[in-house]
Amino acid sequence: MTLAAPLSPPLVARRSPGLPLDRLVLGKPVTEVAALLPRLFSLCRAAQAAAVTTALGRPDPAQAQIQRADIGREILRDHLLKLCVAWPGHLGLGARAVPPIAPLTDPNSDPHPAPQGLLSRTGAAGSGVAKALFGPAGTAPATPQDFDHFLASDQGCAPVLRGIDQCFAPGEATAHALPAADDQTIWGAAAIENSTAARHLAHPVMAHLAATRGRGPLWRAAARLFDVQMVLAGALPAPRALAPGQAMVPATRGVYAVAIETEGDTVTALTRITPTDSLLAPGGVLDLTLASLPSDKAGLGPLLLDILDPCAPVRLDPAGKEACDA
Repeated sequence: MTLAAPLSPPLVARRSPGLPLDRLVLGKPVTEVAALLPRLFSLCRAAQAAAVTTALGRPDPAQAQIQRADIGREILRDHLLKLCVAWPGHLGLGARAVPPIAPLTDPNSDPHPAPQGLLSRTGAAGSGVAKALFGPAGTAPATPQDFDHFLASDQGCAPVLRGIDQCFAPGEATAHALPAADDQTIWGAAAIENSTAARHLAHPVMAHLAATRGRGPLWRAAARLFDVQMVLAGALPAPRALAPGQAMVPATRGVYAVAIETEGDTVTALTRITPTDSLLAPGGVLDLTLASLPSDKAGLGPLLLDILDPCAPVRLDPAGKEACDA
């Protein structure tokens, strides 16, 4: 379901300049670069570290399992903050208590966690997360009918999702079906769907929301529920080596891809593709979303940007502001 895009979007995005990554990493030893990137881009520290070590073929099986568990907990933490604190704040609902999760790389825990059920050794924490978001059932809605009933209830985070749904009519603030990020599209110049939602395109609820509302705010917000379900079940995709020097890893906002070239033990080239790069690409999700936002809903820009969730500073200005400032 789509609506005709306005002749011009009511808001335009301004992105702050990125770090000069080439100057920071080229010519440095690979071990130094592997330690540096997670510190430079700390919002997804575990995903950044796993991307570099996987691209370099460095993690042993035990380290790879720990990295995967840390990425899962990182994703849980970020999703819980959105669903319990940030989005309720935008909607005037008041913050909810954030349920505890296991700490990242707990030095007192099993150093070789099994890939299945990443939070099984902290069952109480996992159950607390599930009930806080999904309600007494402790599991995400599996069918469109289940989701509709959940959305109409006051269970878990349903009031937050319902509030988002009520802010935007079907077809508003949507992006049409872009190709999903995969081993090939991630490196191309074409706009792609590289988001949390891209991990759940085949889920019946996501297909239902895309058909009835479009790929808009509720579709993107609901994807976080299914991400939480995936992490709790131990089904989060593992970091993957795509080719020598290349890797793709799951992260809170989508997938990271890294390509590293070396000579001996020195980094000679590094390409880093982030979900935010895809989000802000010309003709990408942010451009399409703003183009389908009605002008009378420009005030929802802060909520919309928080749902899209760029990991770099982005400002939404009224269209034409640059002309007024000139």
